[in-house]
Amino acid sequence: MAQITAAAVQSLRSKTGLPMMDCKKALEEAGGDQEKAIELLRKAGAKVAEKRSGRSTTAGRVAVYVDFAAKRGAMVDLRCESAPVSNNEEFVQLANDLVLQLATGPGAGSGDQLLDQPSPSKKGMTLRQQFDDLNNRIREAFKVERIVRIDATCGGYAHHNGAVGVLLQVEGGSAELAKDICMHIAAMRPSVTFKEELDPAVVAKEREILSDAARAEGKPEKIIEKMVEGRLRDFFAQCCLADQPFVKEPSKTVAQVAQEGGMKLVRFVHFELPKE
Repeated sequence: MAQITAAAVQSLRSKTGLPMMDCKKALEEAGGDQEKAIELLRKAGAKVAEKRSGRSTTAGRVAVYVDFAAKRGAMVDLRCESAPVSNNEEFVQLANDLVLQLATGPGAGSGDQLLDQPSPSKKGMTLRQQFDDLNNRIREAFKVERIVRIDATCGGYAHHNGAVGVLLQVEGGSAELAKDICMHIAAMRPSVTFKEELDPAVVAKEREILSDAARAEGKPEKIIEKMVEGRLRDFFAQCCLADQPFVKEPSKTVAQVAQEGGMKLVRFVHFELPKE
């Protein structure tokens, strides 16, 4: 068996961040070959990660990347088990690397496909290696929960704690206005961009409920229809982005603010971590 020095163990530990005993054991098994030892540690970590895969991952970080001028944007929902890990510097870097590669690389149809692409910050490594190495050291369940990329003009916003992220596809306008509307979406949580996107059955049911309420108030049938249409505007203002009062200028709707800024709303994607 090759003689494993303390310096060799320390060197491996500095590269992997794993406990000294794990590093020593891997070096012994690898006959002192550091690269082989790293591979052995990764394989061992993968087995442990597989056992943890069924754990609940309700903490994490939503990362957003947009380039308004280049007409592209992306958002990634990276999960872990606990809030402290979601704020870990390397976990934040991993989330940022994932979203940067998704936005500027060839694209990906799933988180698994994205992980096989190069890491922007770890030269010579794939995102999967970066993911696995960090996972092996932190030893919590990690998961790339959701990804989205928009190949069009878009704005973006991510809350400072990484719990909420928004991408908004637009035509025209400015990056600043697009970001402001993204912040509005994060705060007001509309379910659709335009009322025409609502399920007609849902609108019909709401109209029925409002009509019954007006009759219960003793209103004449001839004015109930007008009353219902007026009250439906409040319903649309709750769930439709274009009809909501803009948070920074409540006297105007989001649609009006966008139009005044030379912007056309197209669609939005809103990611939010589960509430504990």
